[in-house]
Amino acid sequence: MSSIAENIGEIRDQIGKAAARVNRDPADIGIVAVTKTVPVDRIEQAVAAGLNVLGENRVQELTGKYPFLPGVEWHLIGHLQSNKVKYILDKVSLIHSLDSLSLAEEINRRTLSLGRAIDVLVQVNVADEQTKSGVRPEDTVGFIDFLKGLPGLKVKGLMTIGPYCENPEDIRPVFRKLRLLAEEVKTIDFPGIDMKHLSMGMSNDYIIAVEEGATLIRLGSIVFGLRQ
Repeated sequence: MSSIAENIGEIRDQIGKAAARVNRDPADIGIVAVTKTVPVDRIEQAVAAGLNVLGENRVQELTGKYPFLPGVEWHLIGHLQSNKVKYILDKVSLIHSLDSLSLAEEINRRTLSLGRAIDVLVQVNVADEQTKSGVRPEDTVGFIDFLKGLPGLKVKGLMTIGPYCENPEDIRPVFRKLRLLAEEVKTIDFPGIDMKHLSMGMSNDYIIAVEEGATLIRLGSIVFGLRQ
């Protein structure tokens, strides 16, 4: 069985090859190590091998691991309930999963009370899956237009969770649609809105995501092995 460091080395190699195919700089592609159910000692191995951006799906897991992993950057990548916003604002640098007006308003209220703002990505349900959260593609521009009036949020791009496909190539249209949507938002020139990031791609399909413009890929099992 490969070590975590070996897994990361292979991932970086694959990112480099995928980036070269589409004339991208691999340095523009960040890896978010998804630590859901992963114990701290294994996360420490990934950090030692160079992955210092960690993504958690659940607030409770994030707050539990946070004290034991100093010096890393945390992202909240899973669905965020409004009543749990207060627990993470001092711990995370980016929320990937802004998916509703009510959540946006709660984040804004909390950040303003702290005298600061926080970076967020708008989660888009590109594939229109009933089991997934996210703004519909056709509603995304209007949603972002609303967000520009909330000074406690800094919109830094878009995120999507693609459907699982046996053939990763089948997911390419989903990732491409997110990239085109970000390009559409850029043409509108919303004040304070930055389409710096596209968070898309996971262990099964990150190579396609890189080819389609991902700047953040969220990798769990391919780094740490299958979850117990």
